[in-house]
Amino acid sequence: MIAEVLGYGWPMLAAMAAAAVVIGFSKTSFGGIAGISVAVFALAMPARESTAAVLVLLLVGDAVAILRYRTVSWRLLLCLVPSVLPGLLLGALFMAFVSDGVMRRTIGLLLLAMVLLQLWQRRRPAAPETEVGEPHPARTIGTGVAAGFTTMTANAAGPVMALYFLAARIDKVRFIGTNAWFFALINLAKVPLTAALGLFTPAHLLLDLLLVPAVLLGCALGIAVIRRVSQRQFEVVTLIASALSAGLLLLR
Repeated sequence: MIAEVLGYGWPMLAAMAAAAVVIGFSKTSFGGIAGISVAVFALAMPARESTAAVLVLLLVGDAVAILRYRTVSWRLLLCLVPSVLPGLLLGALFMAFVSDGVMRRTIGLLLLAMVLLQLWQRRRPAAPETEVGEPHPARTIGTGVAAGFTTMTANAAGPVMALYFLAARIDKVRFIGTNAWFFALINLAKVPLTAALGLFTPAHLLLDLLLVPAVLLGCALGIAVIRRVSQRQFEVVTLIASALSAGLLLLR
């Protein structure tokens, strides 16, 4: 009955439920892997509509992560926010005029370039660190615009921010807490823009309601796993997940 009302077969609903678990898991552990869920939802429904369906689930995961992780680098957030807003507006404009295929490949190439840049920088000796590293202002502005653009067009800013926070060399707990607050604020800002594009539908909101328990399950799994992961393992997995997300967007 549920599958018939929503218009999806049970296999596709199961795939989206698994993707919802990954969303929750990414919010409380390895942020870069959420791109896998974006790809699943984009395969299940039109790419533009999938961004609205995923947005609601992301907000649920953001709320859990904020409640769980209280260590936040407000300095990094304050530096990023001003440049994110132009990226959001640019992304909304881009969605209105560019095809899904061009949009996905543009984002994928951007993510891949950032992964390669991060790998190159990690080969260099680390500079003396303060409590939180200080990425170059140009990188901060570029990351903010890119994050706003990619989160608006494909909910794919997770890898962008993961690479930025890795460059700042903050520990995994501060990474997750700062990431949670950043995306909570940005995802809330996306709601009116998404609504203005007419992408929220009753059917998709019902689907989101049914998938919320899967997101919560993923959040619980992420909290359990991240305790057992070292800082080095966290950084390696985050880089690999970012590269895989870029590949998925390029190959879809």
